[in-house]
Amino acid sequence: MNEKQQDHFKQILLDWREQLMQEVDRTVHHMQDDAANYPDPADRATQEEEFSLELRTRDRERKLIKKIDSTIEAIAQDDYGFCESCGIEIGIRRLEARPTANKCIDCKTLDEIKEKQLGS
Repeated sequence: MNEKQQDHFKQILLDWREQLMQEVDRTVHHMQDDAANYPDPADRATQEEEFSLELRTRDRERKLIKKIDSTIEAIAQDDYGFCESCGIEIGIRRLEARPTANKCIDCKTLDEIKEKQLGS
C-alpha cells in the first residue's frame, strides 16, 4: 500500500473517530438534560430503558474507537493492510468497506465458520 492510500485510510479513520466522539458528547448532554425523576413508575422505567440502550450503544462505539486507534497506530507503524493471521495483503475493496479490518476475507471467513461451530 502506498503512502497516498495510507493517508486516505487514516483520514477516513480520523473522521469516523471524530463522529463517534461527537455522539459520545451528545449522549452525555442528552442524559444530563433529560434526566428526570418521574413520579410515574412506567415513565421512570421507560427512561431507564432508553438510557440503558443508549449506554450499550456507546459501549460498542467505545470499543470501536479503540479499534480505530489501534488501526491508526498500525498505519503509523507501516503495518496496515496486512492480515494478522496469514500475513497477506488485505484487499483495498475490503478496507474501503471496513477500514478497521485486520484479517483478509479468507481468514475472517474461517474464523466465522469456527465461531459458528463452537457456538452450536
